[in-house]
Order: sequence, then structure tokens, then C-alpha cells
Amino acid sequence: MFRRSLMGLSATLLTTAAFAAEPSLSDAESRAVSRAVRPASSEDAFALIPWETSLWEARIKAAKLGKPILLWEMDGHPLGCG
Repeated sequence: MFRRSLMGLSATLLTTAAFAAEPSLSDAESRAVSRAVRPASSEDAFALIPWETSLWEARIKAAKLGKPILLWEMDGHPLGCG
């Protein structure tokens, strides 16, 4: 019983020590990772669309231009769907 408790305690201490370590990325490495994971300008065309946040304003604009409305609606928590 004592040995099992001791093993559990040592596993807890090792796990805690692993999470307490400081990040090991340098500033240059961090910038390189950021450049690698961010979309290129050619991949970010979605951000160029002049989205409307008001359905009413979008309806007025679409009627003036004779264009349809794409309604993108999500349910759930405002900080993340789900």
C-alpha cells in the first residue's frame, strides 16, 4: 500500500515538474513558427470580403446592388461554437 502511494506521489511530482518548465522557444524560433502557421495573403481571401454585421444593413445593400445575401449564422457560446 505504501509503495503504491509512493509511486503515485512520484508520478504526480514528475508531471507537475514537466508543466512547470519555462517555454524553450527563443524569440526568433517563435517568429518562425508564427510565420509558418499563419495563412499567406493568397490563402486569406476570406478576410478581403466586406462582411456586414447587421442583417438589416446587408439587406439594404444587397437590394441596391441586386445581389443575394449569404447568411452565416452559428449557435452556441459567443466565444466558440459548441
